[in-house]
Amino acid sequence: MISRCRTLSKWTDMCPFVSNAGLGPRINNSEGVFYGTQWYATNQFALELIFHNRMKQYECLTTNSSLASAIFVPFYAGLDIGRYLWGYNTSVRDATSRDLIRWLKSRPEWSTMGGRDHFMVAGRITWDFRRLTDDEDDWGSKLLVIPEGKNMTVLVIESSPWHKNDFGIPYPTYFHPSKDSEVQLWQERMRRIRRPWLFSFAGAPRPNITDSIRNEIIGQCRQSRRCKLLQCDSGRSKCHSPSSVMGMFQRSIFCLQPQGDSYTRRSTFDAMVAGCVPVFFHPGSAYVQYVWHLPRNHSEYSVLVSEDEVRDGKVRIEEVLGRFGKNDVVAMREEVIRMIPRLVYADPRSRLETTKDAFDVTVEGVIQRVDDMKGGRVPEFSELESWKYAVAGRGGQHEWDHFFNRTTQ
Repeated sequence: MISRCRTLSKWTDMCPFVSNAGLGPRINNSEGVFYGTQWYATNQFALELIFHNRMKQYECLTTNSSLASAIFVPFYAGLDIGRYLWGYNTSVRDATSRDLIRWLKSRPEWSTMGGRDHFMVAGRITWDFRRLTDDEDDWGSKLLVIPEGKNMTVLVIESSPWHKNDFGIPYPTYFHPSKDSEVQLWQERMRRIRRPWLFSFAGAPRPNITDSIRNEIIGQCRQSRRCKLLQCDSGRSKCHSPSSVMGMFQRSIFCLQPQGDSYTRRSTFDAMVAGCVPVFFHPGSAYVQYVWHLPRNHSEYSVLVSEDEVRDGKVRIEEVLGRFGKNDVVAMREEVIRMIPRLVYADPRSRLETTKDAFDVTVEGVIQRVDDMKGGRVPEFSELESWKYAVAGRGGQHEWDHFFNRTTQ
């Protein structure tokens, strides 16, 4: 797939983005937005390649599967399906995944736990791998709904609130440190930088999505003298410029993160790397997604504004954010900055000495999950309540039930 990189996307030439071990080309820092040299124009769908190359540097690898806590499957599921999402029949979309499953089942390692100790990265949103029928009009592949796929732990950039076998891990950002000091220097820079904008938004309207609140957000931002808007129109938009996006986030106290085509956005992680406090409008955009990487107490580092109240005109975002006192804002920003190491993927060609990055946190989470399965410590619960166990450790009634009512999805 990598050697035939021009076939990886119908819309984008992915060849530049698979360079530098998946980090993509270095960013020109002519505008002075970045610090140091570890900044790359990383594609949001390059995570499988980055993760695989990081795994090659992992200090606890073994070739003896009987000694392994978990088994990594270096299959590029997202890059594979990305070739066939548009204009191909279901047989083509499923072919490589089915070949993979046949091969895995033939291996002695698989028989030990039926694949439940296997994990892989599928560097797209979960819905690209959850086709329920063989109708040609249905979207994606069946990788995560076939029995063998359901046995594995699958790491995606957006997981399903209603399934047990996928876990959200951070989107790749532009920052890929190679030394601990680079992380620390960047954190200190984000603490000191002046932030003249109360809030900002980078994004485009979603006219084809009925319930989208992006028009309301764009309208409220335009009406406020305390908001900075980077509107992402088609074509050569500044939203495709890392310097423009990161420069705006660095100068903002709060960064608005409404749903896009799905619950989550890469922008969330770019903003937090810039020390900007994220404002979410649906708990599915982060809180039920990145349970290994983000604090369970979401009010420590973010703000939740109900998208229903924005849609109904019951809330002014500027008023909500303006109510936070200076000490509260400083505390939230400090928590965001403190989290930066666990939200970024270090340069796969080097190794951080004392800092745990997103890769380290993810592998620890996988090993703990497999260990819990081996020890019978994974509770039995309905898949529809998966998000509740992720955020609260139990089922039953929850204040967010109305957000995750399947009849409204």
